[in-house]
Amino acid sequence: MQVYNYEVWITPVSDSTPKFKREPAEHRREALIKATLSLIAEKGVHAATVRAISARADVSQGMIRHHFSSKEDLITAAYEYHMDRLTDLTSAFAGADCGAPAARLAAFVVGSLTPPVVDAGSVSLWAGFFTKVHADKQMRDTHERTYYKFRDRLEVLIAAVLSEAGTPRTPQELRHLAIACNAVIDGLWMEGGVLPSAFAPDELPDIGIGSVGAILGIDLTKAGQQT
Repeated sequence: MQVYNYEVWITPVSDSTPKFKREPAEHRREALIKATLSLIAEKGVHAATVRAISARADVSQGMIRHHFSSKEDLITAAYEYHMDRLTDLTSAFAGADCGAPAARLAAFVVGSLTPPVVDAGSVSLWAGFFTKVHADKQMRDTHERTYYKFRDRLEVLIAAVLSEAGTPRTPQELRHLAIACNAVIDGLWMEGGVLPSAFAPDELPDIGIGSVGAILGIDLTKAGQQT
């Protein structure tokens, strides 16, 4: 299974061209984030020093200080970028063209449990970052935001499915259902990234669709077959 290669996303710069001279500030910031992710994917969070990041991004150390208040600020931004990307990749599967609410929910589950979201590199990155969550408030706040971003999208899809089925739930009930379904998806995602060879093709998404359907009390199997 392919590992995310964040390094290839960094804009190459020739020796004769001033580094990032014509790049907007937003692009320079993103290049630094991707360089940080590339380093962490290869060697862990401890390897993401200012010196190593600047070398990987081919910029001066001062460029990092210009765009981020500290190395910790850059690492936190990299974590948020990584987690938001996973959520956006998953959500892309559940676009409006999927049709019925059940089909959109099934597509969301499938997207969260297939490559490129299920990937050894993405899980390793998450695990490496997660060691800092309990020790760093900024990281903890970022983790909370990215968690809610994924879970809230899942909750909206669940609400639409149950409403169409004629079994609408209260906001509290929807919250509990989203938490439970999210936990199932997270667990399968981690197992698929850590032990990809332990599962047959389509096994994880099939289990995910069946499990989410069981939690909601509906049959998502047919909807999943349409994705």
